[in-house]
Amino acid sequence: MALVSVANLILSFGDLRVLDGVNLTLEAGQHVGMVGRNGCGKSTLLKLIGNRGGLKPDSGHVQLARGAKAGYLTQDPDLNPENTLRQEAGTALAELDTLHKEIDQVSHDMAEATGDELDRLLKRYEQLEVKMHALGGYATDHLIDQILHGLGLTDDVFDVKVRDLSGGQKGRLALGKLLLSHPDVLLLDEPTNHLDIAGRQWLEGFLATYSGAVLMVSHDRWVLDRVVTKIYEMEAGRLVEYPGNYQKYRVQRAERQLAQQRAFDKQQTSMKQEAAFIARYKAGQRAKQAKGREKRLDRFKRDDALERPIEFDTMKLRFKVGPRSSDNVIITHELGVEYDKRKLFDHLSVTIKRGDTIGIIGPNGAGKSTVIRCMLGEQESTQGHAKLGSQVNVGHYKQTHEHLNLSLTVMEYLRPITVNQLEQEARDLAGAFLFSGDSQDKPMEVLSGGERSRAVLAGLVAGGHNLLVLDEPTNHLDISSTERLEEALRQFCEPAAGYGANKSPEGTLLIISHDRMLLDNLATQLLVFDGEGGVKHFLGTYSEYIQTQGADAVVKDDTVQAAPKPTKSKTAKQKAPTKTETPKNAKGGKPQRKKSRYSHMSQSKLDAMIEKTEAKLAELDTLLADPEVYQDGRRFSELHDEREKVQAELTPLEAEWARRADEG
Repeated sequence: MALVSVANLILSFGDLRVLDGVNLTLEAGQHVGMVGRNGCGKSTLLKLIGNRGGLKPDSGHVQLARGAKAGYLTQDPDLNPENTLRQEAGTALAELDTLHKEIDQVSHDMAEATGDELDRLLKRYEQLEVKMHALGGYATDHLIDQILHGLGLTDDVFDVKVRDLSGGQKGRLALGKLLLSHPDVLLLDEPTNHLDIAGRQWLEGFLATYSGAVLMVSHDRWVLDRVVTKIYEMEAGRLVEYPGNYQKYRVQRAERQLAQQRAFDKQQTSMKQEAAFIARYKAGQRAKQAKGREKRLDRFKRDDALERPIEFDTMKLRFKVGPRSSDNVIITHELGVEYDKRKLFDHLSVTIKRGDTIGIIGPNGAGKSTVIRCMLGEQESTQGHAKLGSQVNVGHYKQTHEHLNLSLTVMEYLRPITVNQLEQEARDLAGAFLFSGDSQDKPMEVLSGGERSRAVLAGLVAGGHNLLVLDEPTNHLDISSTERLEEALRQFCEPAAGYGANKSPEGTLLIISHDRMLLDNLATQLLVFDGEGGVKHFLGTYSEYIQTQGADAVVKDDTVQAAPKPTKSKTAKQKAPTKTETPKNAKGGKPQRKKSRYSHMSQSKLDAMIEKTEAKLAELDTLLADPEVYQDGRRFSELHDEREKVQAELTPLEAEWARRADEG
């Protein structure tokens, strides 16, 4: 049975038809991606399914299965500013708290019930237990910590008021609350926007084994490759379905477009031949036949003619490479930076050669943008030094665009960058980046994030740089624009051709990005920041790097920043109680933890079960660390799914062990 059913959905804003007969179904366990150009209606469809924003379709319907709950990740989360981060995360488990209270009441009633009443209470208790364990069981504290840590929220911000969090932290908190609530249908609109690579890896692992349905709008091709089994593309207000992940979608989409174009061209040729026959014999002896064929042709054009395949405009993106730079573009020696006695990084010695393509990765706040500013002489380092080579012309794309004069129009911003600084040149350049008509005269301050990114990229294209430094250039770009940028950057860094004075220039690229597919397709070297003051220069691609780590960090998500497990020494085991003690009062010590289904198990049996489960977990971790397994998507998913089940078995066992240790 479908959890979500969308049939013939039509929605218009004025004269603009946004959704034009959309059909979609989602079954339990289905993980589906939705792609399409910015502004094509993807977010609007999610809001209609999630019943958000007060939107109502003009016709058609959206139906959610009876009893099913849909959770929608909004870009403007509703959070209580007076709660701490952890308190706000805990509000997502309100349903679980209610279940705990009802289970306690049913347990109390069972102590005095007999006969049919006892049977009824036993059945109710079993129903509540099943529902409770589906939502996280008794280990709620562990579940909250696991999800918040996985999304990159560390213990030091748990007690910070929501009102004092950054925009990125609020976005991750909103995502964490949604995942904790465990709805039957997850509606995710760009869930990776505020996540670094580690957070994206963790989210992949979480979604890969999510038992409910997932409908995700995302521009992250790496995530779409590893999480979804079907992709819908929004095209002219309609959804086109492609089975498989992102790579399969690309192949199928190209084949479909080619087939459509061939069928259209063939039909056009046939229609032209028919029209030629009609024109030739319309006034002659075969006029009656020509007239009949003309009627058939008109009827065919009206009822059966194929529509011309849709051709979307794309950015005309090709970076102009400036004069050749020196062989050594940037040299750093023992470079390091500290802020308030916190070491961002140190002892970085690296030589960047002309033609190098270097990706810079690491957690948010690890110093990636800082090292770039030091390399370019925009910021003083606290140790060591950096030197820029001769004849290096830098084009710097800054993530926040703080260098822009937002009062300028698009045309006014681009005109000084063009070769002859003529208005028509600026308008032609703006047109190549999809700014047409009045949009060329819009002030930069009113542009969307994607439009502003396109304007800055247009300036870089015309700038004639031989070193491009890009800080998260794809944040606001849709997939088609990202792939066009990727191809242009590949051409920019192509090895020099020709000889002597005719030798072509060769660009150098430094790129900070959480877009792993972009990194993997471009970078041949990496600067890897660990967030703890360390930085490593790796010679190889991103795929080669994660293979040297054993496997992508997604397989380690359960241990990232997790609280240390209690040490099960013999002394500690001897102290673990076999009887339940009275809870401590509010004035002294910790309150007693709630009992679990393992409360009546002997200590020796509990220890044995924990050891057996941990051994199985270690065995699965070893298999998941095998690079060959990681490359096999199906095998990886199966093992990861099994590991999640084993971890789910271990969590309540450890919670019971810790409860006894606390009461000992």
